[in-house]
Amino acid sequence: MSVNIKNLAIIAHVDHGKTTLVDALFKQSGLFRDNQTIQTCAMDSNELERERGITILAKCTSFNWRGTKLNIVDTPGHADFGGEVERILSMVDGVLVLVDAAEGPMPQTKFVLSKALALNLNPIVVINKIDKSDARVSEVLDEVFDLFIALGANDTQLDFPIVYASGRNGWSVKNLEKDERKDMVPLLDTILEYVPDASIEENAPFRMLVTMLEYDQYLGRVLTGKILSGEANINDAVHALKMGSQNDVEHSRLTKLLAFEGLKRIPIEKAQAGDIIAIAGLEKATVADTIASLEVMEPLNALPIDPPTISMTFSVNDSPLAGKEGKNLTSRMIGDRLFKEAEGNVSITVKKSPQEESYEVAGRGELQLGIIIETMRREGFELSIGRPKVLFHKNPETGETLEPIEELYVDLDDEFTGTVVDKLIQRKGEMIDMRPSGVGKTRIKFLIPTRGLIGYYGEFLTDTRGSGIMNRSFHSYAPHKGPIEERNRGVLVSVANGKAVPYALFFLKDRGTLFVHPGDPVYEGMIIGENSRENELEVNPTKEKQLSNCRAAGKDENIKLPNPREMSLEQAIAYIKNDERVEVTPKSIRLRKKYLDSITRKKMSRTKEENWI
Repeated sequence: MSVNIKNLAIIAHVDHGKTTLVDALFKQSGLFRDNQTIQTCAMDSNELERERGITILAKCTSFNWRGTKLNIVDTPGHADFGGEVERILSMVDGVLVLVDAAEGPMPQTKFVLSKALALNLNPIVVINKIDKSDARVSEVLDEVFDLFIALGANDTQLDFPIVYASGRNGWSVKNLEKDERKDMVPLLDTILEYVPDASIEENAPFRMLVTMLEYDQYLGRVLTGKILSGEANINDAVHALKMGSQNDVEHSRLTKLLAFEGLKRIPIEKAQAGDIIAIAGLEKATVADTIASLEVMEPLNALPIDPPTISMTFSVNDSPLAGKEGKNLTSRMIGDRLFKEAEGNVSITVKKSPQEESYEVAGRGELQLGIIIETMRREGFELSIGRPKVLFHKNPETGETLEPIEELYVDLDDEFTGTVVDKLIQRKGEMIDMRPSGVGKTRIKFLIPTRGLIGYYGEFLTDTRGSGIMNRSFHSYAPHKGPIEERNRGVLVSVANGKAVPYALFFLKDRGTLFVHPGDPVYEGMIIGENSRENELEVNPTKEKQLSNCRAAGKDENIKLPNPREMSLEQAIAYIKNDERVEVTPKSIRLRKKYLDSITRKKMSRTKEENWI
């Protein structure tokens, strides 16, 4: 007997509680024993996800509720990973739109909701974190309704059901005033009532659109997608079809079928139309390809993905310290790894740079590309990373240069409003809205060029004393806004190879802010600090005190050095200018000049080789 299947995705802005809500649904469904210990945010299985507290990759799970199989896709909430959300919407039939009861709809909520409404999906709105002290439920609900209208929702979509919940405390209610707050049953029953059964084509051969790809050390390439029609059986002969191509990609057999059950993937013998499964056995098929029976000759249409907005240069690490920490060093290794990443990550593009042994990697934002770099360094790669560059477009009719514009929301204390507004206006930001968001709090909305936000986040945290919150999302392309001022301070550049010496650093600390500790290896062309002035200053951090056989009248002073500034990978990438690079190894993150030799740097600056923004 066929099992009823409902496929839905949970979409929301970052940190609005999607993964925590899935934990509560797991417990309510009886997936875990009462005495079983499970980690919080169980769906965030990736090491980087658990470290950063964000969802990076979309993941599938399923459980049964009242005789119906619920396939749920947990999606990322950060705008940089919007491609993960866009591609999975094609395999679900309903969405839970999760909104924080205090923050309300945020940029990523708007982005993913617009995609869902365009696919004619009918959402269920969940107002989460009701237990927060600053919750403003009625205002947030009005904001959600206004957002639906602004995005052109039809009458059916505007008549959305509302559930109030606290994912952390494990309860949901449909009536906030009257219902007892005890469990997640109201939300699960609402899903059964409003999410339609999985959409399938009756009496048609097997077809499946691939929406996710990952690698397994035992199974090889594992492709995940929804079966649109027919049945999949172990050892069935299939072929892969690429959209827009006349020839199939490859012929193969389904050597493994995997179904999702809770946090596990379990082997199955066959799968039916409407279910979301993972298959193994194909060597070339990738995301957006159609896996189908041999008699099927037409591929399924894949949803278009919004294009990347920034790019970075990935090249070989050619510093004097290269090869001392990593094992994957060559251009070929780096290229193979990047092209492998681009196969499964549809929102990035990779191409070989014509000038040198390097690769141009384009993505949605600094965080997305930073995650790729961090993953590679943990795999033993050494890299040299260039400054993020914005991808400009040309208006085909007028030839005018267009640049990507971001929709930016900042939440901050009232006392910092003037400073932040002034900085963002200098970066060509245009203030659209400004309203109070709580006692002593203000929310400001800007439209600002993407390049105006490169390197700004650290400055924003400094200006708001760490209390500000900044959220961004791609808005549109618009005419070029003109030049934007870069970092207004120079750097301290080493002119010697060796190890940093306390004596030398003591006399350099008054020149600016140091980036290195005593004993750290340094080399010619390495950036060891930030100058207090605008110019670049060449210094020798390895210079030791000259000794003599003359006894001094007094004792030498104890050398006391301030703690150097330590940058994360994202901060380092945002900090550098066009003629600088970030050296990334498994154990270290260093800043350096593109050209290590001082004479070469001066020659190149005179010929204006660098492409200044």
